[in-house]
Amino acid sequence: MPGYCAVLLQLNLLDYFSFCFQWATLRMERGAKEKNQHLYKPYSNGIIAKEPVSLEQEIQEMRRGGAEPEFDMSDIFYFCRRGVESIVDDEVTKRFTAEELESWNLLTRSNYNFHHISTRLTALWGVGVLIRYGILLPLRVTLAFTGVGLLVVLTSVVGLFPNGRIKNYLSDKVHLMCYRICVRALTAIITYHDSENKPKNGGICVANHTSPIDVIILASDGCYAMVGQVHGGLMGVIQRAMVKACPHIWFERSEVKDRHLVAKRLSDHVADESKLPILIFPEGTCINNTSVMMFKKGSFEIGCKVYPVAIKYDPRFGDAFWNSSKFGMVNYLLHMMSSWAIVCSVWYLPPMSRMEGEDAVQFANRVKAAIARKGGLADLLWDGGLKRGKVKEVFKEEQQKLYSKVLVGSSEDRSRS
Repeated sequence: MPGYCAVLLQLNLLDYFSFCFQWATLRMERGAKEKNQHLYKPYSNGIIAKEPVSLEQEIQEMRRGGAEPEFDMSDIFYFCRRGVESIVDDEVTKRFTAEELESWNLLTRSNYNFHHISTRLTALWGVGVLIRYGILLPLRVTLAFTGVGLLVVLTSVVGLFPNGRIKNYLSDKVHLMCYRICVRALTAIITYHDSENKPKNGGICVANHTSPIDVIILASDGCYAMVGQVHGGLMGVIQRAMVKACPHIWFERSEVKDRHLVAKRLSDHVADESKLPILIFPEGTCINNTSVMMFKKGSFEIGCKVYPVAIKYDPRFGDAFWNSSKFGMVNYLLHMMSSWAIVCSVWYLPPMSRMEGEDAVQFANRVKAAIARKGGLADLLWDGGLKRGKVKEVFKEEQQKLYSKVLVGSSEDRSRS
């Protein structure tokens, strides 16, 4: 009963904040209109209307009414137009910036061109700053240190027990308790759907990736074996303590690039059904909660059951996306802990297995599409590595091959006629 009352209280508070956000937005827009000021409006998906037409169809359309040589100068216009469209409406780069809101949530993240509109609105924003930084932030920081401290101490203590049922039981309880404390440090309000599909031992859980807190969002509802690179400092202390209580998989920096070694370690883990399911984020980088980008195929080559999970954050109350190229971890955590709340939904999808004749890439794309549909996210084929790197030569070669097929097809048609 107390838990049920707490949930009702949280939902009522969310409704109250939503009402405040709507009122503030309407008041701001009305004041801006009176003063002839322009408010920033976010980009929308699909600035340019694009028809789902193939390269071959468009080339043939441009060549209509003339001869069809193997190469025509008019073909250049197709590639020029597509290039300009990609620059104007870049569907990749904008996935690595914070999702902008139509409404103002009394945070500094929305409406960059905000001007002073009224005293009441400024006073409301000032009260919000006092609440977030004066009351919520100190409490959240205290909870965060408590959760991390308990995780390090208690997992070290559990590690002293001999391997067996008691140690596994205590490890599960300690991890769940500490992760739930950390979740409360973010005032995270999480709704879990379809819990009957929760990942089981001997499998791999894969999810879309928005933030480092995705880990505690999932781990506060079930225990997982983590996969990652060995770190130094505080993170290294946490990793060494966790692995004493539970068989997590940590790789040295030199081992990460060895795909065969990584695959073997993962295969050995899932082969032992007494070990926890592995939690992996195949995108390899954080995306801004609007889409799912290409899944790396490594975790889909293992040959075990894959448990897809879709995570969707509500950006009205706090932005969970971590733009690692702009903010360090400390600034990011401060940004999170000074937000109103972190509200998200988690959907557990039915387990999926690799079908006969399906390669790892096709399997990864099928899982990615299922996660995108469930979470209401855009399904993109681009590699998240484009966040910091250049377009791979493979993508250029694919376009060249498509154009070559058009030319070869035209020549073959003429020879037959």
